Amino acid sequence: MTPEHAITPSYPPAVILPRAEHPISRQSIDPETLKVLYRLHRSGFKAYLVGGSVRDLLLGRTPKDFDVGTDATPEQVKKLFRNCFLIGRRFRLAHVRFGKEVVEVATFRRMATADDLPESPEDHGHFVENVFGTPQEDAFRRDFTINALFYDIGDFSVIDYVGGLEDLAARRLRIIGDPLVRFTEDPVRMLRALEFAARLGFSLDEQTREGIYARAPLIAEAAPARIREEIMELFRHKVAGEVLRSAASMGLLPHLLAGHEGDEATFALLEKLDERTAGGTPIEEPFALAALYLSRFLRACPPQATVTDVVRIAGLVLSPHCRYFHVAAGIRHQAREFLIGIFRLRRGPGQRGERRFLQHPQTPNALQLLTLWSEATGEDGKLLAAWHQKLKGRASSAEETEPPAAQKRRRRRRRRPPRKAED
Repeated sequence: MTPEHAITPSYPPAVILPRAEHPISRQSIDPETLKVLYRLHRSGFKAYLVGGSVRDLLLGRTPKDFDVGTDATPEQVKKLFRNCFLIGRRFRLAHVRFGKEVVEVATFRRMATADDLPESPEDHGHFVENVFGTPQEDAFRRDFTINALFYDIGDFSVIDYVGGLEDLAARRLRIIGDPLVRFTEDPVRMLRALEFAARLGFSLDEQTREGIYARAPLIAEAAPARIREEIMELFRHKVAGEVLRSAASMGLLPHLLAGHEGDEATFALLEKLDERTAGGTPIEEPFALAALYLSRFLRACPPQATVTDVVRIAGLVLSPHCRYFHVAAGIRHQAREFLIGIFRLRRGPGQRGERRFLQHPQTPNALQLLTLWSEATGEDGKLLAAWHQKLKGRASSAEETEPPAAQKRRRRRRRRPPRKAED
């Protein structure tokens, strides 16, 4: 076991709910996770279910995954499980594999202090920011109070060191510690705060809200790869419209999306897109990217623009985002094709090159995007009806003119006359 660390006197005492006072049942926990928890506990280690899974179980939701916290070191976990692999360089995690399923086991951590810094300045680049700690220290290291609750497999109790149970009951999202300090440490927490509030239907507490207003420009300093992934998580969780609307109202959006200030049409479109995703249609990045910039693209297209003009404008609209977030050329190309398709659809049927356009593989997706735009803004309703009628007519015509398979003639190869035998 790891040595105990001195607990800061200012830490409040833990609130512990015994099994009879909370709704979490072991039947709701993944069986492979239970195996890991039980073996750690029987081997003399603390074994807690940690993080978002405890929050979701207390709210009656189905967790996306289950994580385990323990005072066993990664090497000790590996000795207990033959199917365990250690990953990570800055802080090692244990992954216990059961076929395709992986249970992640993390040793309790604490925030590093000045005493933990290496003596040589050259070693700072290899410095591990988190070091082993107690469950209490681990709870205060986390981001939000509702994500710092523990479920102890030893006695089936829920342990709360940070006031998470009170915030859960009040449906309130509150950051642990001083928001100004925590958002400076990791600006991405501001976006995550808006995401969790939207996903759970919670309100932000006043200090957390004021912290986002004050630290909004810092989001531009976060790693672009992290921001890009967090933005796609908004779309996957069906809260992109709500979160980006909130980000705009709090001054976060321009720093988040390279100067994108947003507008009502964009937010309404993204909310329709979230509804589409919630209905079971998977979201892909090119489609999300086109939706983010459709309003700006349409404003940039002059009334008499040619297709050549529109290709250039679509590229200019998407370039700042794609360049900053290092979006692959293939994704950028698909998003551009969606925008160009929207322009051609809005010109109406009967234009030059229509037949080839209708056969383009991205045209159905562009029509879907235009449909969402129409639902969000009330525009282009008659135009959509005309396109759907035209596409329906083309499909019917193709079925009627196509001959039955039995009547299709096959071209026969001409046979060469046999060569005359040589004398």
